[in-house]
Amino acid sequence: MKIKLTSVHVDDQGKALRFYTEVLGFAKKTDFSQGPYRWLTVASPEEPDGTELQLALNNNPAAKAYQQAIFQQGQPAAMFFTDDVKRDYERIKARGAEFTMPPTDVTGSTIAMLNDTCGNLIQLTQLARYSR
Repeated sequence: MKIKLTSVHVDDQGKALRFYTEVLGFAKKTDFSQGPYRWLTVASPEEPDGTELQLALNNNPAAKAYQQAIFQQGQPAAMFFTDDVKRDYERIKARGAEFTMPPTDVTGSTIAMLNDTCGNLIQLTQLARYSR
C-alpha cells in the first residue's frame, strides 16, 4: 500500500495554484475540469511521480469550519519536509510568503510556519540529524 495523494482545502484554486507553484516551487501535476468541478494537484519537482497534493476547493461547510478552526489554533494543514529549512525559508520569503514563525529549533527538528494565503498554515520541517 502507498500514499499517492493527500488534500488541502483552499478558498481559491487559482490563487492556490499560483502560491504552491510560484512561491513554494511545486510543479502542477494534474488540472482538469468537468462542469463546476476542478481536479487540481501539485507535486514536488524532486519527486514528480511521488505523492500529489490536491488543492481542493473548500465549498463544504463542515470542512470550512474545520479549516478555520485549525488556522485560528495555529495548527498546520500540511507539513513539508526539507533538508535545509533556513535556505527554503529565505527562498520562499523572498518570493513574498508571509511567515508566522521563522525557523525555530524544537525537539528533534527545526520548523518554520507560513500562511498559504488560501486559508491554511503550512509547516516546513527539517529533521535533526542525530549522530551516534
